[in-house]
Amino acid sequence: MTIKITRRTFKLGSIAAAALAVTVGAGAAQAAPERIGLDYAYYNPVSLLLKDKGWVEEEFKKDGIDVRWVLSLGSNKALEFLNGGSIQFGSTAGGAALVGKANGNPIKAIYIYSRPEWTALVTGKDSGIKSVADLKGKRVAVTRGTDPHLFLLQALNQAGLTEKDIKPVLLQHPDGGRALVSGQVDAWAGLDPHMAKHELQEGARLFHRDPALNTYGVLNVREDFATENPEIVERLLAIYERARKYSLENPDELRGYLVKAAKVEDEIARKQLGERTDLTNPVIGEEHRKALTAAGTVLREIGVLKADTDVPALVADLIDDQYIQRVNRQQAAQR
Repeated sequence: MTIKITRRTFKLGSIAAAALAVTVGAGAAQAAPERIGLDYAYYNPVSLLLKDKGWVEEEFKKDGIDVRWVLSLGSNKALEFLNGGSIQFGSTAGGAALVGKANGNPIKAIYIYSRPEWTALVTGKDSGIKSVADLKGKRVAVTRGTDPHLFLLQALNQAGLTEKDIKPVLLQHPDGGRALVSGQVDAWAGLDPHMAKHELQEGARLFHRDPALNTYGVLNVREDFATENPEIVERLLAIYERARKYSLENPDELRGYLVKAAKVEDEIARKQLGERTDLTNPVIGEEHRKALTAAGTVLREIGVLKADTDVPALVADLIDDQYIQRVNRQQAAQR
């Protein structure tokens, strides 16, 4: 069979090729943003090391992509930044990410940066508060939309109370700790490293602890960014993995970054990282689906999530493990 190429055929082919080139060029431009924003947080110690090392900047400099770091003082702030698009990657607690997703925040949870016991209910050393039941009518400092807030709500529920039975005082985590030790509030839904600081320096008491109610630390990405730039997501996770492994091999150095960034004493960082932070399993998966489904079911029962919320479907919509799975396969192939 002979194919005859006429001038008209060539002309139409050239137009099609040009159109394809424009399409490909547009896609390439879309896949190479001018800047990526990510957060660092005292409750995500690996992010502190990563920010200081400059490894993210080093990775993306060759693409002409600028890197912008933003401090998140709590999951609520990270979710706010993600929702507004000022960052593409943000560190939150898993429970906070689930509630954010239910409220329309366009995120996917793609990585576990730690398994912590980072929150507990805290009171002053001379306080008469002994149990959650003693919080009735008391002033309790809390940061809404964070794991300590969700921890408080679930603890109240277990004691037969609701948030209406206490007097919430809405403060960011550092301010909540200061309000407790200055006597402005009776109790505080604490968060490390501030919690460890006040425990060691002022004798604050962790009167209610339950590691099972501490949801995992998850790294989230804006869904639209991940869809348009999957390669960048994977490259960032590979750098996070480099930092996580480095942190496990160099715990003293990691502790130094926390001391420097959060301006806390070494003993405080040692308590947070040595006793309450597990960095060994970064792969988000079935274990985390089960934990978030259980937490989400309780949150639905107490009214944080709407009564008609399909919790398993919400969790499935939040968690996306494809990126870290590909990173793991690529790294395994290189070994």
